[in-house]
Amino acid sequence: MSNHIIIKNKIRSFNKRITVSGDKSISIRCVLLASQGIGTSKIFNLLESEDVINALKSIRKLGVSYRKFKKFYKINGYGLNSFGGKKKIVINAGNSGTFARLVLGTLVNTKNIVKVIGDKSLSKRDFSRITNPLKNFGVNISSTNNCLPVKIEGSEYLRPINYFEKIGSAQCKSAVMLAAIKTPGTTKIKAKKSRDHTEILLKNLKIPIKISKKKKFDYFEIKGPSNYSGFNYNVPGDISSAAFFLVMTLLCKRSKLTISNVNINKTRTGIIEILNQMNAKLKIKMVKL
Repeated sequence: MSNHIIIKNKIRSFNKRITVSGDKSISIRCVLLASQGIGTSKIFNLLESEDVINALKSIRKLGVSYRKFKKFYKINGYGLNSFGGKKKIVINAGNSGTFARLVLGTLVNTKNIVKVIGDKSLSKRDFSRITNPLKNFGVNISSTNNCLPVKIEGSEYLRPINYFEKIGSAQCKSAVMLAAIKTPGTTKIKAKKSRDHTEILLKNLKIPIKISKKKKFDYFEIKGPSNYSGFNYNVPGDISSAAFFLVMTLLCKRSKLTISNVNINKTRTGIIEILNQMNAKLKIKMVKL
């Protein structure tokens, strides 16, 4: 006996405008950067997923306060040297490789020992790709068979490094960038092309970063220490969340949908490129924020 799916009602044609949930990777970066800024940051459209909530809980453990309002999160930062909290802190990254690796970059100058753990799946992933360059900064860091848990104790005597990221990991590249802004001198990075959320945010925060893009690799020079002020930021919607609504609209005759504030970074727009190849009628309107 075969199974069947019976659709009793079709969606009527529509003309709507919607927004979608914030991008997770950018949300995590905003939480970490806001925690290190001087003053108050307001983050709008922050994704309230488990990974991002873990990031918020973690900065609170490190002595940074935040508060949720109706339309935004308010995070109170005290600069690059502000992380404190208890002498021994355990941070649970859950399943988020992005948060686990990036938070290690922000801990290079912490005075306390911090232990980063994760769930069973994340604990099987290789963390040597980030613990090794962080050691070169002068940080005392250890792991279990190159996996989580990772223990890190920051240093007052950080030194800049030359770093070659050859795999195309935005997580590792970003963690080194977050360490570099705390480190006296100029850190130089050669990285295989990957998502560029972190460098865009650093540039917008007026942090001294030089970027040179070549065919296969990107080159960066970051001068530290580079304190910056708190900021307001509206996290763009996640293109992955928008994809379902794009396809639904294309399958519904005489329908039109406008999705506002969506991240269309060229590293994330595969769905748009595929739909365009299928002769979909899609228009992108760029709005300067």
